[in-house]
Amino acid sequence: MITSELPAGAPRISVVGTGYLGATHAAAMAEMGFEVIGVDNDPAKAKALSEGRVPFFEPGLPELILKHVQSGRLRFTTDIAEATALSHVHFICVGTPQQRGSNAANLAYVQEATRQVAKNLTHDGLIVGKSTVPVGTGQALREMILELVPAGISTEIVWNPEFLREGKAVADTLTPDRIVLGGTSDWSEAIMRDVYAIPIATGTPVIVCDLPTAELVKVSANAFLATKISFINAIAEVCEAAGADVNTLADALGHDVRIGRQFLNAGLGFGGGCLPKDIRALIHRSSELGAMKAASLLQQVDEINMSQRQRVIDMAIEACGGSVLNRRIGVLGAAFKPLTDDVRDSPALNVAAALHLRGAQVVVFDPEAKETAQKMFPTLIYADSIEEAATNSDALLVLTEWEEFSASDPSALIELVASPVIIDARNCLDAHAWRSAGWQLTGLGTSPAPLLGYPAPLVFRNSGSLVGA
Repeated sequence: MITSELPAGAPRISVVGTGYLGATHAAAMAEMGFEVIGVDNDPAKAKALSEGRVPFFEPGLPELILKHVQSGRLRFTTDIAEATALSHVHFICVGTPQQRGSNAANLAYVQEATRQVAKNLTHDGLIVGKSTVPVGTGQALREMILELVPAGISTEIVWNPEFLREGKAVADTLTPDRIVLGGTSDWSEAIMRDVYAIPIATGTPVIVCDLPTAELVKVSANAFLATKISFINAIAEVCEAAGADVNTLADALGHDVRIGRQFLNAGLGFGGGCLPKDIRALIHRSSELGAMKAASLLQQVDEINMSQRQRVIDMAIEACGGSVLNRRIGVLGAAFKPLTDDVRDSPALNVAAALHLRGAQVVVFDPEAKETAQKMFPTLIYADSIEEAATNSDALLVLTEWEEFSASDPSALIELVASPVIIDARNCLDAHAWRSAGWQLTGLGTSPAPLLGYPAPLVFRNSGSLVGA
């Protein structure tokens, strides 16, 4: 148990790892009034961040970083020993990617970051894990640091999972909807309450729990959201077969406060750097622990999600008469979701690449993800506008629900295409407006027209007798 006190006043903070999570957390901590040192082993990244240049798109983050680099509260370095010596609370914000050839999370970066902080401690301090890790990681790290901490130095490691949404990460850090503190003593809990004093003062709830519970919160939240998405996509298949409309169905379901409307959008499915790898890591860890019900459920969630990509590929092939060979396909969207340039495990980019491999000339437009997409799939053609992507297309695919796409003018675009065929794989377009403009629009979980031969609805006449409409 640590009994020593940190220096009077606000503790200095180090943030190890300045990727998406770390850069955002460092800037937010500076905004809350702390002196912060961001640590990264990439000198180019540290230099860019020091100049307010962020190597990914996140609204509001570049301005916040530049503001506090200039204020002197925030700086970046590659020297973890210096950052550790100057700081009192050390946040571990490195990545936990999926292991090659396995669903398991790669913990090498978390282990190395924790190792470096522990062995470079020059005074008592608190190590705080924010990275998303399999349950049991924190206890293993506790055992590891016991062998590394210099003599006479006391430390603890606690877990404080992150809940950032790409595109809204700054607000999610400054005004979180909950703060989870796992494995704390009275001493470390008091420090963490000081760190988060501003959001706590505004009413953000604090959940104090053991280490395993804290480690499971983030992956469980992601698994639930993924399950919700795959559920509505499974129901969308029923809707298509029965002639129902999944969007209206989802609206009706969403009015039930137990269910809610968020994440009930049928379409191409989820992607990105978190949900896919986190549910796969949970499948792996659940299997290790013998919790096979969770593993089996999430396996189905993952399979449903991946099948949506093939469904859209098949729709594009069908729209082109059975083959996309030498057909021009316009693709609107490369990022896995709007308000980000993240193309990691992007369903949109996956579909675009698959059509390219089938011989299509694929022209992709994304408002923010052009550069990141080009690095991953340089053989695709990248347009600079919606109009350029649509020009001479035999089919137009909406694969990311950017507002620019749903707000585009169907009457103007129809003049540019070779064939007025559009596949709305995100169900984000006004189907009536596009069809009225002359487009042949197909969505997921919707019927383009009433089913032929379906019985006319029965209605009551004033006489009270039941007759055909």
